[in-house]
Amino acid sequence: MKVEASYKKPDLTELGRTEDRITFLYIEHAKLYRKDGAVEVRDEEGIVYVPAAIISVLLLGPGVDVTHRAMELMGDSGMAVVWVGEQGVRQYAHGRALNRSSRLLEAQAKLVSNVRSRVAVARKMYQLRFPDEDVTKLTMEEMRGKEGTRVRRVYREQAKKTGVKWSKREYKVDDFESETPINKALTAAHQALYGLSYSVIVALGASPGLGFIHTGHDLAFVYDFADLYKADISIPIAFETVAKYGDDDIASRIRHAMRDKFRETKLIKQMVVDLKHLLLGDADQDQDIDVMNLWDDKLGLQKFGVQYHEQQSDEE
Repeated sequence: MKVEASYKKPDLTELGRTEDRITFLYIEHAKLYRKDGAVEVRDEEGIVYVPAAIISVLLLGPGVDVTHRAMELMGDSGMAVVWVGEQGVRQYAHGRALNRSSRLLEAQAKLVSNVRSRVAVARKMYQLRFPDEDVTKLTMEEMRGKEGTRVRRVYREQAKKTGVKWSKREYKVDDFESETPINKALTAAHQALYGLSYSVIVALGASPGLGFIHTGHDLAFVYDFADLYKADISIPIAFETVAKYGDDDIASRIRHAMRDKFRETKLIKQMVVDLKHLLLGDADQDQDIDVMNLWDDKLGLQKFGVQYHEQQSDEE
């Protein structure tokens, strides 16, 4: 029986901030172990050590085996882990949030539970897509229609710019290869964007399931959030990649192109700013707290870790 060494859990101050991390790393057909504070990746080409504290999201493709200790390190380091299936089908999972505060989660739950505040956040999302227009008085139906028109226009513009044939967006979750090259490219590009969006959301302690526009799915807020960046990131990348390579190894080429675009645009930093703007507004966005309190409906927050005594009445 092999017994692995015991490792010290990293302190929050030892971990890289979300906005300073590398966006994502894709691995397939390899075995993952833990070596101190790094993930040891072994495949037929050799061994590579990946520092866990600098990766935002790890995409694990087919043929990956992971040890318990490696997963423990990923969770303790606030690294999101996205299990990637064949041809773009993904199962999401993650470790503990990098942010130890529940501040964003509480704000998100409060906002999504009230119709007026939920619509207000949805408007803020649409406003980010229409910076030169006022959407504050539009209904949800009007905003959906406006967004649909914008996305169709982006598709047409990219098709004209790149010369890629375009008819409509369609995809089959269980039959990736039956799609047209551009639809396969869009699926792969959007999935990479979903992975990064997911990693930022959970790293900051928000919920991927509490969506403001999408609803009823455990990744509803991921779809909300990723939609903010498709027109500028994943859609152009998909058309440009198909124009250059056609259908040749499209999924792999898209991942590489998206990774380079994430780094070039510093998208992860923008995502952190945008997420806090949506959920906290003008509140102190730099306030990251690693403190636990006890809630009291009359006395407010009370100290955690204190042994409280039963209150005695005056008559006793």
